[in-house]
Amino acid sequence: MLNNRILTALTLVIGIAALVVLEMARAGVSHKAFSVGDTPVTTLARADATGPHVVIAHGFAGSREMMQAYGLVLAQAGYRVHMFDFEGHGAHPRPMSGDVTRIEGTTQRLMTQTLSVIDAVADGDTPVALLGHSMATDVLVRVAMVSDRVGPLILLSAYSQAITPDFPKDMLLISGQWEPPLRDFGLKAAQMVDPSASEGDVVRSGDVIRSAQVAPFAEHVAILQSRVGRASALEWLNRAYGRDVQARMLPTGWAFLALMAAITVLSAPVARVLTRPTDLPPRLDLPTWKFAAVLVVPMILAPGVAGLFDIDVLPVLVADYLAVHLGLYGLCTLVMLQLFCRGHGYGRYQLLAFGGLLIWGVGVFGLALDRYGANFFPVAERLPIIAALALGAIPFMLADALVTWKASLWRRILARAALIGSLGIAVALDFEGLFFLIMIAPVILLFFLVHGTMGRAFGKQAGPLTAGLALGLILAWALGVSFPMFSA
Repeated sequence: MLNNRILTALTLVIGIAALVVLEMARAGVSHKAFSVGDTPVTTLARADATGPHVVIAHGFAGSREMMQAYGLVLAQAGYRVHMFDFEGHGAHPRPMSGDVTRIEGTTQRLMTQTLSVIDAVADGDTPVALLGHSMATDVLVRVAMVSDRVGPLILLSAYSQAITPDFPKDMLLISGQWEPPLRDFGLKAAQMVDPSASEGDVVRSGDVIRSAQVAPFAEHVAILQSRVGRASALEWLNRAYGRDVQARMLPTGWAFLALMAAITVLSAPVARVLTRPTDLPPRLDLPTWKFAAVLVVPMILAPGVAGLFDIDVLPVLVADYLAVHLGLYGLCTLVMLQLFCRGHGYGRYQLLAFGGLLIWGVGVFGLALDRYGANFFPVAERLPIIAALALGAIPFMLADALVTWKASLWRRILARAALIGSLGIAVALDFEGLFFLIMIAPVILLFFLVHGTMGRAFGKQAGPLTAGLALGLILAWALGVSFPMFSA
């Protein structure tokens, strides 16, 4: 009991310290939300800001919230920053559309959307700076080709075939240390201007100025919190606009991770307060061969059967398939458990624990994630997607909760690995149609790491039935808000 109290107190201290850092990064900066047509935009600016405008665009499966580390630093330095959601992303109500294989398709639609935001915020003759990540980098380069309102470009994890030795004229490329192909691309873009250029050099040829820089200890996502990256971006804009303004580069990335970890760990004492361990079922006493069968049969059967269904109703890539796959996987597992463990119960349903896990996993964790890291609260158009995913996620998580109930660590790891393996089989069977499942796998792994830990804390007190039902809804929510809506 004393150790639990010490851990809870220490976790609270860490969480509060992380909150202080994250709020310090926002201090003095107003957040004004508005729309340009259907496009949600957030303007970050100090009350006295008169600096140049900066339009920030996120990458694929991103959102405005994911770009705020750069936006807040630039806003603290007096720039007027405008972050927006691309079609199909974040809070945008309309799916992405068009042919993703042609510049005249989806890319052109995203360019048009970006241009509309630039036109809405630009004033006077000062050109607007553009900053983007990943998918957005190609869009921004092509926007700069057709707009005379665009000034310097800052591209994170960039790739674009539109870059030439003469264009864009003012461009900083920042790549993460742990994304070698994009580092190579950035360096080649700089060497178009000066063949002897190295990473970190600022090279010039006539009116073209360019630099390829590296964000240390960062990959494709961590670059969005890189202090070196943010400092480089601010320095580049100051040079371009002849300004000498500074801002604190707070460790918001570490603070964000600490806050998320603290909320996850604190689920245990919350569960102890809300629940009482009564009438809990015993552990599944499965011999190794039966346990292996419970994992392997659904792992193979689900992708084989799910591939027979040709459902294309939901405006999210592979969401229909994923709902069917999860549902079949879960139902198959439940049937096998019933055969192997006839009469084994799930424990009683506890409403207070069910509501507590939902509130903690969606409300508390989701509020922190939405405020500091990534969009987590859906627009109305995503609610049917979440409901459809829940039809598959609930039976899957019920089965998972029972299989992992009081199980050893290695059995819990194998149970989750089996799902990832099953999705891998599905991709192998239909690589072109289900390739997007590869991008969903990390989200599922993070879900097990974070919400799985929360569910385990509540499950210890309330049993697998309560935890499984709540986690099924949370998984459907997490998947439903995470991935872009798309309509051909």
